[in-house]
Amino acid sequence: MTQIPEQTATRRSEDPADELLRSFGKQIKILRERAGHTQAALAQLLGYSEAQMAAIEQGRRIARPNTIDRLDQLLDAEGMLLAMKRPVALTRYPAFFRDAARIEEEAVEFHAYAALAIPGLLQTEEYAKTMFTVWRPRRPDSEIEQMVSARMARHKLLDRKPAPTLSFVIEESVLQRPFGSVHVLRGQLEHLRLVGENPNVEIQVMPTRSVDHSGADGPFTLMTPQGGDPVAYIESQGNGRVIADREPVRGMTIRYGILRAQALSPADSLRHIEKLLQGDL
Repeated sequence: MTQIPEQTATRRSEDPADELLRSFGKQIKILRERAGHTQAALAQLLGYSEAQMAAIEQGRRIARPNTIDRLDQLLDAEGMLLAMKRPVALTRYPAFFRDAARIEEEAVEFHAYAALAIPGLLQTEEYAKTMFTVWRPRRPDSEIEQMVSARMARHKLLDRKPAPTLSFVIEESVLQRPFGSVHVLRGQLEHLRLVGENPNVEIQVMPTRSVDHSGADGPFTLMTPQGGDPVAYIESQGNGRVIADREPVRGMTIRYGILRAQALSPADSLRHIEKLLQGDL
């Protein structure tokens, strides 16, 4: 059977999710031995190398959701491994983002102001990879691969039914910054144009020369989970935090509304993106 390259990466030992992954790996090993499979035989059934299978059992690699589905079936786990699917999936994200990722998965409303880069939910795989690659100090390729995979997994929010309400205010300068190359930027702008045509998504451009601008405090995200109160998320220099206190969330909600009023309308924003694509980037 053709081996499938594992899309996840070895984790750093200080990550607090390591214990969960080690425990999950031990469960797989116990179930494998009970089912009478050698590590090599199970790896072959999954299309993995024996080394990749060993890394999963030792908690050094994150099993993908479809891999967990197959393992539960092959090992007659009766749902035991499936119950760990979401917790294991969340370990793909940096520790500081996991709380936000949980909320994002359940969000019925998602609104983001982006001042430095395209919001993660809207990034193409090529744009995300380029962004993570240009960071300094340089990250190992395995870590970049894991981060890109985690970011792309977030895109399921865009396709969820019933569809959540999504809006984005993006600085004009972000749409002109060719991370990696003009080719990468062009692909990203084409993706924005496509996503922006969805009825539940509104993308607005904040003109660089706008005199009135309420975003001086930097980028932020507002999310409302199903049946819950809105929360805010802010991130800077590799750290992030979820804010649930009503007063600061209320302040950011007001600020976001003003930013939307100051930005180009969604229709004018899509026309602006189209104009960028037709010109010299």
